[in-house]
Amino acid sequence: MTTTDHTPAPEPDAAQVAALRERLDELLPAAIGDLEDLVRIPSIAFEGYDREPVTRSAEAVAELLRGTGLPEVRIEAVDGGSPAVIARRPAAAGKPTVMLYAHHDVQPTGDESQWTTAPFEPSQRDGRLYGRGAADDKAGVMAHVTALRLVGEELAEQGIGVTVFVEGEEECGSPTFRSFIETHREALAADLIIVADSANWEVGVPALTTSLRGVVDCVVEVRALEHAVHSGLFGGPVLDSLTQLSRLLATLHDEHGEVAVEGLVRAEDPAVDLEESTWRSDAGVPAGLELSGSGPLTARLWTRPALSVIGIDAPAVREASNTLVPVARAKVSLRIPAGQDPSAAMDALVAHIEQHAPATAKVTVERGEEGKPFSAPAHSPATDLARSAFTAAWGTQTVDTGLGGSIPFIADLLEVFPQAEVLVTGVEDPQSRAHGIDESLHLGDFAKVCLGEALLLRGAETLGAQR
Repeated sequence: MTTTDHTPAPEPDAAQVAALRERLDELLPAAIGDLEDLVRIPSIAFEGYDREPVTRSAEAVAELLRGTGLPEVRIEAVDGGSPAVIARRPAAAGKPTVMLYAHHDVQPTGDESQWTTAPFEPSQRDGRLYGRGAADDKAGVMAHVTALRLVGEELAEQGIGVTVFVEGEEECGSPTFRSFIETHREALAADLIIVADSANWEVGVPALTTSLRGVVDCVVEVRALEHAVHSGLFGGPVLDSLTQLSRLLATLHDEHGEVAVEGLVRAEDPAVDLEESTWRSDAGVPAGLELSGSGPLTARLWTRPALSVIGIDAPAVREASNTLVPVARAKVSLRIPAGQDPSAAMDALVAHIEQHAPATAKVTVERGEEGKPFSAPAHSPATDLARSAFTAAWGTQTVDTGLGGSIPFIADLLEVFPQAEVLVTGVEDPQSRAHGIDESLHLGDFAKVCLGEALLLRGAETLGAQR
């Protein structure tokens, strides 16, 4: 593993770090217990799910934040969206304000029979806490709560403003996010925004996420017939829609697995790379299978476009009959690196599909989400402070890392609060399986996350007020 050189911020005082770590040891059992209580609430905000648990989750988060001593705590929603929590203590004159972001909603569980233990009944095994939301992102919520339990009184004495914003619909695309932060602009305005919703480099090694890919997606529909017909009587002159859709989707990549859509941007290769064997294990790639594309793994994951077919509407195998399928649909998701305009990427993707559409079917494209990528400055007082704080908490050097996933709302934060700097920090690790079966949190690293954030908050006074 190689890292780029950074201008170091002053290292936290070793004696103060030791004292804070000792205090954290006392607080940690209660923090983990509170996290387990949050995991027990099935706060899935997707359409079609019961909304009561999402409300209950917001109420539980609000109560936890009241317990940190923040004087203003309220639950808000806009435009029929899911409830979010805002908790704050305004800054003294001339002092900076730090906003702490996380989300309390979670992904659906998938097939619960595939989980080792019930997804909403937290379970500890081998130093990890298992359960839906244990990592993504109720660990982020509890990292903020625990950091404030550690240094909240000290921040109040310093006059540093603190705002905690815990969203309730991030997993389903943050549909009311922009409207929410515009409605509550005054309460949420900050000089520094810490987003605790990313991953660390590996267990025992902290990371500061300095780049995120954006995302665009669309739904492709291929119609070959007006209605289903018998495959024996009519098969031959007509290719069924599923076959034609498959042929069209196959044009999206070349023979090496590289994205074949013209006009997309590639960013610079990262200065760090991953061990292929470790990454294969983390990703669950079976032994003997080749990887797609070329170049460093980190480039393929962070700074180059990646295109996936993430869903297909077609008859299930067990329900299939001897008929030609008249219409088939697929959802295509394209991840884009920093420097790529989402609208231009969408245009390029749609143009490719239209250019490769077969003459033997009617092809339509429904444009979907457009999320911007994110790139943090390589050097700033805030990023150097964060690296120094995390290095002190972990006892090992912080790595600047990218993330192949997307957090599109960061662009909204930067547009609504243009003078703020955003830091994206990690609560997960490569084994966390966020969104997947047996999602989990490494409890040892969780403690370090809490300590690192407390040290970062303690040093925020040096940043000054920018607003």
